[in-house]
Amino acid sequence: MTAFPNSGFLSEASDRLRSMLSAQATEISLEPGDILFEQGDEGDALYAILAGTLEVSFLAMSGRKLSLTLMKPGEVFGEIGLFDNGPRTATVAAAEASRVLRVRRSDVMNQIRQHPDLAVDMIRLAGLRMRWMGSQLNEQVFLPMPIRLARKLLHLSNLQDDPTTRITLSQSELAEFVGATREAVSKTISTWKRDKVVEASRGGLMIHDFEALRELADSDLI
Repeated sequence: MTAFPNSGFLSEASDRLRSMLSAQATEISLEPGDILFEQGDEGDALYAILAGTLEVSFLAMSGRKLSLTLMKPGEVFGEIGLFDNGPRTATVAAAEASRVLRVRRSDVMNQIRQHPDLAVDMIRLAGLRMRWMGSQLNEQVFLPMPIRLARKLLHLSNLQDDPTTRITLSQSELAEFVGATREAVSKTISTWKRDKVVEASRGGLMIHDFEALRELADSDLI
């Protein structure tokens, strides 16, 4: 039996709960390009990466696929599917040959009916997840937009094989990422362009001064 990692959503799980999830899990092998689930699919399982790399993406309003992040071995994701069968908010696909563990909600619920005390652990983990989501929402709402934009650009650059290559996103798409208007993003990028922090064109954006962008991303100015 392959055990679920003690990380992410499961970092505070009891040994008993993690053992139950591991016992109910099945292993899935993915080839490069294989889709684990798509945005809009019904959520019904929790996953953990054993090997390989998975890409998380979503469709922008323009219909273009935007890559959110790359997930590596040890990462746990999809936990909302254990509590709710609502639609997935992103697509997860294999960026390279990968192996993942999957445990379905129906199997977890069957175990909880047989061992109701496990529900206490699940409720506690759900509370911790909600607290984390609240902190993410606070960052989106209260952090100034330039800081959010700086953090997102640095994150996107780290997803590329060469961080110094052009980030091929429009300003409208960047605005979607950081929850701002295109006009606000355009104004910020114009300032950074004047200060030689970035180079921007219709083809996207290139970071020139990573240090200046990191200083802004790490600041808490309001």
